[in-house]
Amino acid sequence: MNTSAQRILLTVVGAPAAALAVWALAVPIAGNTLTVRMGAGTQPVEPGSVLVVSLLVGLAGWALLAILERFASRPGRIWTIVALAVLVLSLLGPLGSAVGIATTLVLVLMHLAVGTVLVLGLARR
Repeated sequence: MNTSAQRILLTVVGAPAAALAVWALAVPIAGNTLTVRMGAGTQPVEPGSVLVVSLLVGLAGWALLAILERFASRPGRIWTIVALAVLVLSLLGPLGSAVGIATTLVLVLMHLAVGTVLVLGLARR
């Protein structure tokens, strides 16, 4: 496996690890309960959903970057702009669905952790 592939793999795995670290600090260690509004009710934010969603986001980011590298003249720049825009838009989720200020803050931190790992790890220099 070459260095680029190793970096990508570490990045895609590192994003869920960062999100789970935030979840672990907030829930089992600090004792918070993370709850979000879903339809007419609420649902707790569980580590499995944190893992799956952040892994899927990492894989989607990697796929977009691979497509851009094949067809765009400046793939790293385009990818970084798109990734930052998606990160900013993703923050609307916690701001609109979190139950309580603690949950909002933790979910925003999770989004920022995943976004930071992906933007720094996948961006081409």
